[in-house]
Amino acid sequence: MSNKKKVSVSEIVGEQDKATRNENFNKYVKEVTPKNSMTKNIIKAFLVGGFICTLGQFFTNYYMYLGAEEETAKAYNTVTLVFLSILLTGFGIYQKLAKFGGAGTLVPITGFANSVAAPAIEYKKEGQIFGIGCKIFTIAGPVILYGIFSSWLLGLIYYILKQYNVV
Repeated sequence: MSNKKKVSVSEIVGEQDKATRNENFNKYVKEVTPKNSMTKNIIKAFLVGGFICTLGQFFTNYYMYLGAEEETAKAYNTVTLVFLSILLTGFGIYQKLAKFGGAGTLVPITGFANSVAAPAIEYKKEGQIFGIGCKIFTIAGPVILYGIFSSWLLGLIYYILKQYNVV
């Protein structure tokens, strides 16, 4: 007796239909996928990120002009940039800026403030605890975790190298 499985005509046609459907889907995806210019994206990111950094330097200089010491002016600058980032996120402007400037909006302090504020705003309908409280750190949580861990690890490496007079 032969153990060969008999294949019906409908199974063969069904496989051909799947292959055709997959091929058509892949063509469709290629058609609707936007074409991006890497050079254009880099320039936009540079301009937006540069603007954010220039704005930060402006605030630092302004606070020093008002009489604050350099370290105090830098602290005020940080608070100002976080406030502006959250304010722009709340009004939906930061998302438009991020769509235009891409990675340029990921300048550490403003991008982090946005990543904390955006889920809080998005999930506020679900309530204070299950909405805002649970979702606020969905993006920022891993950043905090790995930031603290990598700081600890690098500090440990630095300490060991310092003990052996390498650095």
